[in-house]
Amino acid sequence: MKIQVLQENFSKALTTASRFTSSRAQLPVLGNILLAAGRNKLSISSTNLEISIALSIGAKVEKEGAITVPSRTITDLVSNLRPGTVSLAAEKEQLTIKAERFNSTISGMNPSDFPEIPQTLGKAAFRLPKDDFLEALSQVLFAASVDETRPVLTGVLLIFKKNQLVLVSTDGFRLSQKKISLKEAAREGRIILPRTVLMEVLRLSGEGEEILFEAREKDGQCVFGIDDTILSSRVLEGEFPDFERIIPKESTLKIGVDKEEFLRAVKLSSVFARDSANIVGMKILKDSIELSAESQLAGSQKTEVEAKIEGGSKDFDISFNFRFLEEVAHAIRGEEILLELSTSSAPGVFVDPQDPSFLHLIMPVRIQS
Repeated sequence: MKIQVLQENFSKALTTASRFTSSRAQLPVLGNILLAAGRNKLSISSTNLEISIALSIGAKVEKEGAITVPSRTITDLVSNLRPGTVSLAAEKEQLTIKAERFNSTISGMNPSDFPEIPQTLGKAAFRLPKDDFLEALSQVLFAASVDETRPVLTGVLLIFKKNQLVLVSTDGFRLSQKKISLKEAAREGRIILPRTVLMEVLRLSGEGEEILFEAREKDGQCVFGIDDTILSSRVLEGEFPDFERIIPKESTLKIGVDKEEFLRAVKLSSVFARDSANIVGMKILKDSIELSAESQLAGSQKTEVEAKIEGGSKDFDISFNFRFLEEVAHAIRGEEILLELSTSSAPGVFVDPQDPSFLHLIMPVRIQS
């Protein structure tokens, strides 16, 4: 391999690829980045066997070839070079890097040891509506679990219908659901994707103009195409909870509040709730709600928020985790939050009156008297 690339492009690609390497002692090659030159481009790939990435940058290719080199070594070197042309030459398992007043040789490994990962999308790939999809991810990812003891809950369920995609996440204490329309008809089905790969899609799509998606059921993989980047991941196996069963079909109490005022009251309550298992009490009054929190060490507080209340009885009490209230308030894009309640032990339903495609459930905290 013998090529020339621009330091700016090469450094950016290496920094991205380095996030997907692994330090598994039994497979040292996973700590490496694969460099493969061909057809006026350099492909930069890495994998941790869970998620893989393949990026392409423009290159002047004199001789095609491939080599894998330690991720941290090459990323740190190239990121500290001056902007301009960088020359790369690989011979056997040695990579020589030359730039202005710089010369280095890195010991690499045979590219045949590197796992095979997707480098292209197949014919089954279809276009996702970029802005709507990224918005949906930001409204469901926060509710996915980080507890690896229940792997299915660390993912997001994607339900493909003919012209609609439904995204659902839950950690067992709350649930987010978002529906978006598809311009291209999709093959109907369900798939659970790790939150980690979807967070990367969110991270990598800043400058991209479109997002392509392909489900490879036989391989247990999904593949995203974002400009010159191919991002692939394993699919989570298992049964996702029957979320439709736990969504309340009706409510006895509807409460409309200004989002900013509600968020301010939650933050005030959090000062004391942090010392008492994050619990915030909510009392429903005649034309307002009262949020309260108490700490045996620090003290207590009550904040009243003006509200539009329909149905129910006066002095309805319910308690929630303040972090959950704070996060759903950030997820709702409109200026108002509509909270629907039925009983103090049933989940609270949070919706955006301006966006019927978004729904969020939070299980109340049971207070032992």
